[in-house]
Amino acid sequence: MREYVIQIFAALTGTMAFCVLFSVMPRHYLRCGLIGAAGWAVYLFIKESFGMSLLATFAATIVLTALSRFSAVKVKAPATVFLLTGIFTLVPGAGIFYTAYYLFFGQTQMAAIHGFATFKTAIAIALGIGVVYSVPAKAYGWKQNSQVWNEAEHRKS
Repeated sequence: MREYVIQIFAALTGTMAFCVLFSVMPRHYLRCGLIGAAGWAVYLFIKESFGMSLLATFAATIVLTALSRFSAVKVKAPATVFLLTGIFTLVPGAGIFYTAYYLFFGQTQMAAIHGFATFKTAIAIALGIGVVYSVPAKAYGWKQNSQVWNEAEHRKS
């Protein structure tokens, strides 16, 4: 249990450090960090419960994307601020590194294994984001009608 708490705290601090790198406004650091930590906590829980890292990545992406959209409405900021920094903990950086490493040293079979695993993780992340963004913004507390949609409706008339 102690190891999980340390990992979740590391996800929080790592995400906040990533905020600095991406020039996020300092007032959003903590919220971004909490979103990243929540995503990592979901990942750990599902991976330990079911032993499936792809399912864990997909579920964690859904949670942190939904939290990003809720946060965007709450603090009136783009959801991308929270999503890009929060997803930092789930991005398969080591998989990308090992794919390139094995390619560089001519071990194509190992490169293919790591590359395919990395690709599957990236697809799980993309699908998780897509699922959450398919839900209308009003479900996340968005009150206004978008000007773009209003103009489209006006042109139809």
